[in-house]
Amino acid sequence: MGVPGGIIAALAGLAGIIISAMNSEWLSLALSVGLFMVALPFVRVTMMVHSANDRLDALEKKAGTK
Repeated sequence: MGVPGGIIAALAGLAGIIISAMNSEWLSLALSVGLFMVALPFVRVTMMVHSANDRLDALEKKAGTK
């Protein structure tokens, strides 16, 4: 899914929250809140993994040149 998929899921959840709250659809609101709550930490963890991989690559490159 990756970072773009997580961002799209978070935006879809946010849009669902707004639309469901306006139409008073409580089941849809609950599902949208759940999607939003799952998507945001997913994006954060994926970004942390990407940055850790970048740092590891930099360390390996630095260690390999000496």
